[in-house]
Amino acid sequence: MEKFYDIIHQAFDSIRSQKLRAFFTLLSIAIGVFAITFSGSLTNSIDSTVNAQIESLGRYTFFITKVPAIQMGGNDWFKYRNRPEISYRQYLDLQEKTEDYAVVTGSAKSTGFTVKFGDLETDPDVTLVGTDHNFFLTSDLEISNGRALLQSDIEFNKNFAIVGNDILVKIFPNNPDVIGKEIKIDNKPFTIIGTLKPKGALLGQSQDNIIIIPLSQFLTKFSSQWEQDVVLIVKANNPVEFSYILDETIGQMRIIRNLKPWQDNNFEVQTNESLSDQFGSLTGYLTYFGVFSGIIALIAAGVGITNIMLITVKERTREIGIRKAVGAKKRLIVLQFVSETIVLTLLGGLFGTIFGVVVGGGLGIFVGTSFTISVKWVLISLTISVLLGLASGVFPAYKAASLDPVDALRYE
Repeated sequence: MEKFYDIIHQAFDSIRSQKLRAFFTLLSIAIGVFAITFSGSLTNSIDSTVNAQIESLGRYTFFITKVPAIQMGGNDWFKYRNRPEISYRQYLDLQEKTEDYAVVTGSAKSTGFTVKFGDLETDPDVTLVGTDHNFFLTSDLEISNGRALLQSDIEFNKNFAIVGNDILVKIFPNNPDVIGKEIKIDNKPFTIIGTLKPKGALLGQSQDNIIIIPLSQFLTKFSSQWEQDVVLIVKANNPVEFSYILDETIGQMRIIRNLKPWQDNNFEVQTNESLSDQFGSLTGYLTYFGVFSGIIALIAAGVGITNIMLITVKERTREIGIRKAVGAKKRLIVLQFVSETIVLTLLGGLFGTIFGVVVGGGLGIFVGTSFTISVKWVLISLTISVLLGLASGVFPAYKAASLDPVDALRYE
């Protein structure tokens, strides 16, 4: 134990004696490890936040859409583009056919709208969502004041609106009582019947810059055509029979869209689990890029460390000769130089890991995700640092241990 302590102590003495050289070596290692830890920490924060958002919808909820929520490219794009839209009529048909075992919500949204009240108006970036009375049963949004949409609001095409907090701050800065007020969405009048609880930002995008109106109003006033694509959200009434309900709903949708038994679905069915997997695949590319960049930087750092250690061996030739003359064994000299290299790379890896976790987590918070520390990525980064030190230090260490003591003592 005492010998091990002495070796580590000598390693730190060697680093202190070559401060500038050690600094640049530490910097090169820290940059490589930072790239790996940063990408891992950031994607871990994004994944955990998005998964929490998906889970908040309920495990027994699934979506029926024209195209997948996340598309990874490829030739499938042409197939998706040629699919027929999911129409308002198809939404009503599915809602009627599945009312005994599921809650079906239809929604459509668009962005870039301006909302006015009196002389005040928002920027042209408001998101408008058209939906129905079941929307709050299948989403994680909540009413703060007032009420949600009723079935009669949809059936009678009422010009009612439920408003998000960002809009209230801009056009009602000093008026907390907004229920019953008339606003204009792109110069079309709507009466506020409710407000939404603030949710904050997610991935840098505010979730409160939103207005909810009846789906019928959205399609007739803010859509270029009645057959605008509608997203269907289906929530099983009986979670125990979720798989059966999923299959039954798909069968009803195939009937509604007049598909023959041998034809593939011309719509997409996505569960929370499949959405989570797709998003994980997407963020995985960010991780791969960070790891690849970090490995390239670490390879360059490893070459630099090997050269530095070879220079160190040359500078300490007389010291090595003295040690061998007084009986130092070859393995101890190897251990000494390898230990110095590992200490150097471990310090660089530690700085890179801390910086990567802080910056990755901080950027995650900035874009609206939770701050999470991935123990896996910390351990991977530190392990890579140790392995880099071992790989970079073995050759110089064996070269030092192989020096002839007589020649080493004569070296000037």
